[in-house]
Amino acid sequence: MTLEELLTFIDLEDKRLKDSFENYTDIGKRALARAVKLSEETGELCSEILSFNSMQRQEKMNNYSKENLSHEFADVIITALLLAKTTNTDIEDALRIKIEKINARYNS
Repeated sequence: MTLEELLTFIDLEDKRLKDSFENYTDIGKRALARAVKLSEETGELCSEILSFNSMQRQEKMNNYSKENLSHEFADVIITALLLAKTTNTDIEDALRIKIEKINARYNS
């Protein structure tokens, strides 16, 4: 999947969510809801990482799968991109600038 395809999906999902939730018309509430959702998804990813490292109680370890781990990574990425869209963040530009800064650390 390309970044362009992913961002097209984000536009579609953004519309679907706005259509599904009445309070999503308020940009402040939408940004807050998506930030909270990102925190939730990050927590779920962290839980899977603990399972990956065999650092969970057995009950959770029994439910671990590599597929669940990859799904949680995807959830975090999608939710972060939805939040970026809500805040009118040009994610392609933000990524380009950040990557340039990171590369500059190693090129000096």
